Amino acid sequence: MIGKLTKATVERLAPNSVLWDTALVGFAARRQRRHVHYLLRYRINGHQRFHSIGRHGSPWTVDQARTEARRLLGLVASKVDPASERVRPVETFGNEIERYLERKRVSLKPRSLAEIERHLQVQCKPLHPLPLTGIDRRTIALTLAEIETASGPIARNRARASLSAFFAYAIREGLTELNPVAGTGMADEGPSRDRVLSKDELACLYAGLNDDVFSDIIRLLVLTAQRRNEIGGLKWNEIDFGRGLIVFPAARVKNNRLHELPMSTQARAILERQPRNGEYVWGRRWTSWSDSKADLDAKLNGMSPWRLHDCRRTAATMMADQLGILPHIIEAILNHVSGHKSGVAGIYNRARYTDEMRAALQRWADHLGTLRC
Repeated sequence: MIGKLTKATVERLAPNSVLWDTALVGFAARRQRRHVHYLLRYRINGHQRFHSIGRHGSPWTVDQARTEARRLLGLVASKVDPASERVRPVETFGNEIERYLERKRVSLKPRSLAEIERHLQVQCKPLHPLPLTGIDRRTIALTLAEIETASGPIARNRARASLSAFFAYAIREGLTELNPVAGTGMADEGPSRDRVLSKDELACLYAGLNDDVFSDIIRLLVLTAQRRNEIGGLKWNEIDFGRGLIVFPAARVKNNRLHELPMSTQARAILERQPRNGEYVWGRRWTSWSDSKADLDAKLNGMSPWRLHDCRRTAATMMADQLGILPHIIEAILNHVSGHKSGVAGIYNRARYTDEMRAALQRWADHLGTLRC
């Protein structure tokens, strides 16, 4: 068969069939019993030969395999036979990312690894077919500009950090000589990250919430003062209704320490009314932060720019300033390893302050109920 090789056409191939690419003569995909393999047909010294490029999937996509086929045809034009020479595959960005992530897998928490994978595998996908030595500063700058346009300045800066770390690794491994991320600009992320919502703003935020899932997530962010990924990724097996606790395992929190957070009656009511659809409280691990917040901002009618993390900072500040809750109790709620839990104090002070945290969070939840927009 002859046709354009794409992900869809490759994955629809019938068993024992071959599809020859119309975009590159001699390049094909062949479905064997279980897998699809890319191959190249060429002539050298008057003889027809075949060369297997690799199996469809990680790391060989259609575009990457076609790029490799072009490279091999270049060898053929130079009278080098890919089938008889031990030719090292080109060190493309996409190929090396797989090895880089595999190394990171043992040293990073799953959440951090998932973020880096998203930066490098998804947001930087246009770089995948390019050889590492062919990626220059202008290429990186254009990629970062596209990320900023699509996802905003914070996404740009996070992707830039992941790219820079990857190229530092590539230099150590002898894969390239320069880090093309160096010298590219960082985006302005907007107002400083020390914003605390006023009482009026917090009241109006609550008034703008509806009965949808994202509104309940926002309510829980304010009530518990936890991080958005901790609440957005809540699983039913982390909710202990018997003891009245949300139990965050060590792998799910920033400081890698088990965190048992008491529930106020208001927080418990939010969780109890969620339908049991799978392992996640919200039906899935919540990732639609930007779109959902944009819809909420439209309802808030001109509220000054704010971030979801401001809910955590606002809760901690108001618990201290307006309710007089002691700093070490607020730190325990926030699961901070600082102050009374840092250094030698943290080794000997193993108190969880569960009762004090429960009382503080209930006072905070009751206080929220008195706010009016």
